[in-house]
Order: sequence, then C-alpha cells, then structure tokens
Amino acid sequence: MPTMDFNALKQQAGEYAADLVESGMVIGLGTGSTAIFATRRIAQRLGSGDLRAIAAVPTSLATEAAAIELGIPLTTLAKRPRVDITIDGADEVDPDFNLIKGGGGAHLREKIVAQATERLVIVVDESKLSQQLGANWPVPVEVIPFNWESQAEYLRKLGGAPALRMAGEKPFHTDQGNIILDCDFGPIAEPAALDARLNSRAGIVEHGLFIGMARDVVAAGAGGLRHLRQSKG
Repeated sequence: MPTMDFNALKQQAGEYAADLVESGMVIGLGTGSTAIFATRRIAQRLGSGDLRAIAAVPTSLATEAAAIELGIPLTTLAKRPRVDITIDGADEVDPDFNLIKGGGGAHLREKIVAQATERLVIVVDESKLSQQLGANWPVPVEVIPFNWESQAEYLRKLGGAPALRMAGEKPFHTDQGNIILDCDFGPIAEPAALDARLNSRAGIVEHGLFIGMARDVVAAGAGGLRHLRQSKG
C-alpha cells in the first residue's frame, strides 16, 4: 500500500478551497500548514487577474506576514465587520462539523474571525476526520499567565489532563502573550456542554472547541478530494 504524502493532500485541499473565493469578497485567512496553501493560491489568482478587489483578515501574525509578502491586500474587522468566507484548517473534525483547533496556538484570533464569517471552510487531510472530538487530539486552552495553575486544576476537575505547552525550555506564548494548556479529555461525549463550561471560567481566554461554526469541510485523502457541506444552523 503506497504511503500517502500528507503535505500534498493538504495542498490539494487548500488550493481547492481557495478557488471558492470570488472577486469582491472579504476573506478570512487561516493559520497553519494547510491554510497557507489556500493563502498562496489566493495570491496566485490575484497575480493572474483571476481574482480582483478582495480584502483579507489574517488570523495570526504569521499569516499576516505571509499575506503581506504575497501581496494580498489586508483589512480589519473594524473596517469590514462581515467576512464572506474564511478558509482555515483543523486538528480534528467530527461528523457534525464540530472542530478542535489550536495546534498552532492561533485559535483565539481564528475564532474571532470565524464568528464574523458567513461561510467557514475547513481544509484537512482525511486523518483529521474523527467520529468523536477528543479521540485523537487534546483541546488547547488559552489562559492568562497569572495564576495559570488554578486553571489547570479547574480543567482537571472537568475530567481533563492539562499539559503546559512548551517552546523549547520555556512556555509557548500566543500572539496575545498568553499561554496554552493542552488538555486531554479523551473522547468528548458532549462538546457543547464542555464548550459552555470552559467559556464560564475567568482566566480562560479561549479554547479550541469550535461548535457549530463550520459549513464546509474539504478533506483530501488517497481517494481524492471530498467536499462535505451542511446548511448553516
């Protein structure tokens, strides 16, 4: 059985999603190894004249830098509060299109852009598809550095096993200067209930559960691309 080239699969998914963008749109540019392929394809379409009069909202400092280098015109939600389409990746996707995101630590900005978006398109390789969130990926929980240990204890009381994300020998810091607790809950029976519990806690800035936000999932696998759609709830 041939070994799948996951990088090539990500490129297929990202470029396919980028071709859903139309001239005149406001676009959310996702963060990570799959979303960057969409960003590059958007830049190619701009350069060829196939795409015109767009404005993009980046979801991280890294994506912002890439977009500037590629010549993609940027805007902000203050100037353009409605985003037509956002193309982003995910670490895990369940059959209801609920997501775990935040492997790259950008889930706070990603969620801010996603909630302003009419159509959130998630691009993944098929290994990210899961029957139940949490089966294959921990939930990234962004917390303020002050007294972060109390947030870890709260997560343990919810049944999770939190681990401080590191960058070498020091804690990883997000674009906002916060830290991340990667929390293994195991398979999550009720993602919406956990989402509510995490949202209710002071000191937790944001987390990687994206519930009911995605409308499209583009999944690439050995058998080709699958574009999965559902109506907006």
